[in-house]
Amino acid sequence: MVKDAAQIVSQTNQTPGSEGPLTTTIASKTTQRISALDFTKGALVLIMVLYHWINYFIGPQWPYYPYLRFLTPSFIFITGFMVSHVYLAKYDPADRRLSQRLFTRGLKLLAIFLVLNVARIFIVPALSTGVLGGDLLDPGNMFIVFVSGNLSVVSGKLVSFFILVPISYLLMFSGALMFPYRFYRYTFHVACGLLLSSILILGLLGEQSQTLELFTVGMLGVLIGFLPIAAINDFVRHPYLLAFAYLCYTIAITIWNVPFALLIVGVALSVAVVYLIGASGSESGRIKNEVILLGKYSLFGYISQIAVLQILSAGFHRVNLGGGAVLGISFLAAFALTIASVEIVDRARARTPGIDRLYKAVFA
Repeated sequence: MVKDAAQIVSQTNQTPGSEGPLTTTIASKTTQRISALDFTKGALVLIMVLYHWINYFIGPQWPYYPYLRFLTPSFIFITGFMVSHVYLAKYDPADRRLSQRLFTRGLKLLAIFLVLNVARIFIVPALSTGVLGGDLLDPGNMFIVFVSGNLSVVSGKLVSFFILVPISYLLMFSGALMFPYRFYRYTFHVACGLLLSSILILGLLGEQSQTLELFTVGMLGVLIGFLPIAAINDFVRHPYLLAFAYLCYTIAITIWNVPFALLIVGVALSVAVVYLIGASGSESGRIKNEVILLGKYSLFGYISQIAVLQILSAGFHRVNLGGGAVLGISFLAAFALTIASVEIVDRARARTPGIDRLYKAVFA
């Protein structure tokens, strides 16, 4: 998705037959901006490897999970940003291809989610790497997965890859909103306001919906995407201010945990900090290029890391390996194998048209 985005914005800023210094400069700036976004997604995937590694090798007793709560919502936040900043840069809102592309993309993600969790039903017992949280066909469990998102009420892990559900909803809903957006430019703002109001009302009633909260974070990303890129760059070019704000956020979640209001702050600050790192320094560093490549394949990287950690966890636990050295080896192996899987797919796509077509059919 992000790889397409780089091409979309680059094409948007070029006009037929226009070549020369101005065109080159615009294309260069656009590429740099999207590379920073790719870097942000790639860095988040690597942090997600850390998060899942902790789940598999340390467990739920780890006391610092609140400091990583920004991670999952950050992916849907960036997806929302792409809707307005990239897709609306290529397509006119009245162009039916825009709605169709967003809706189709959302359906694909929902299908991937279903296929992966059906496979999980057979793989988890075979590898003994977790406890299934119940029957997915049970109406109550289906409501939790596809409506409320409150997975914590189920003993065991009911599903994996849950973030794909609200992301798919965001894409399909954004596609549907393109019709009224043709006539009213603040359509997404109104929708976001209604979502925030719904969360407030649920809170007053003592209820919560994780799906609604994640969906709303994605809609806030859409609104940020409407801002001029210069304004966004100006915001992130104040590292000391960002550092101070992040310090205040860290103190706040240490005291109050991570309520939804602080979650929004944490997502915005975390994405801004990583984006600043991606936009700074050399464009040709080996490590940076690896992170950028991972960002271009963020969905595949997100999925492959789970497979890698499932296999590593099963292998290490079955032979009763433990200790600090083994933990360190498993940690490094999780990172290395996740990156290697992306490298393999990227090279396979470049060399084999059939694999490229298959990848695009599933992930593009």
